[in-house]
Amino acid sequence: MHKNNKHKKSYDFNKLIETIPELKQFVFTNKYNSITIDFANPEAVKLLNKALLITYYSVDYWEFPDEHLCPPIPGRIDYIHHLTDLLKPYNLNNSVKVLDVGTGATCIYPLLGFAEYKWHFVATDIDIVALKNAQMIIDNNDLSSAIELRLQQDKSHILKGIIKPSDAFTFSVCNPPFYKSEQEAIDATTRKLKGLKKDFEVPVRNFSGTANELWFQGGEKAFLHTYLYESSLFKTNCFWYTSLVSNKDLVKSMQKSLKKLGATQVKVINMQQGHKISRVVAWTFLTIEQQKDWLS
Repeated sequence: MHKNNKHKKSYDFNKLIETIPELKQFVFTNKYNSITIDFANPEAVKLLNKALLITYYSVDYWEFPDEHLCPPIPGRIDYIHHLTDLLKPYNLNNSVKVLDVGTGATCIYPLLGFAEYKWHFVATDIDIVALKNAQMIIDNNDLSSAIELRLQQDKSHILKGIIKPSDAFTFSVCNPPFYKSEQEAIDATTRKLKGLKKDFEVPVRNFSGTANELWFQGGEKAFLHTYLYESSLFKTNCFWYTSLVSNKDLVKSMQKSLKKLGATQVKVINMQQGHKISRVVAWTFLTIEQQKDWLS
């Protein structure tokens, strides 16, 4: 994990239970004598992440329907912390505005980015129900001056119809859908549950997730290449475009496409949480002179 991540060490379950007493029923000592929860249980996972938000990030209200994706806080904040490393050469930390592509019902990146660094956000989604829930979270945490929501009305687009000519984002964040279809998502969940030695007649995702959150026509590759192409249509509206990339084999094709699209820099940031290894690909179309103008 990033050196600034508050969750590098094991969870302080006593502290978290003080925040949310309901979590206690899911906490136990495993065969390795470690205190933990059953990460295959959606209710336990949701309560854990809610406790983390309240305890460490002063988020007072975080409610959303169980069918929506429950984001793991340590991984999400790791992404935020790694983005700060992109800013170090530019001294932009005091005036950061972020585009969150696909914020979902939980509005998690804006909550974390504001809590840790006071960044401001424009957060987008194609799901109006998810955005209504996100707005409720924003309102109940008194963050309407820091977070703006925009509905993407055309599901075939990612940035078109969202970015305005006057927009100037320091960077974008994005956690793309991984799967091509509902069946592919179910198959992946089944394999994961078997790995956790859980047996369910109907597979249950331990982090939940709706169709819009989990799959995209053509899968992660199609989503990312649409994102890359549309970012090239708004070259000067965002300093650094970024995205999580689940499938490491896609990185080379992204680098190749970005070169053709005119990216001036492409960076791959490796992240690791426990046994899970992921990466963020970041790119910019700004020339050195344009970067200087951005800073002036």
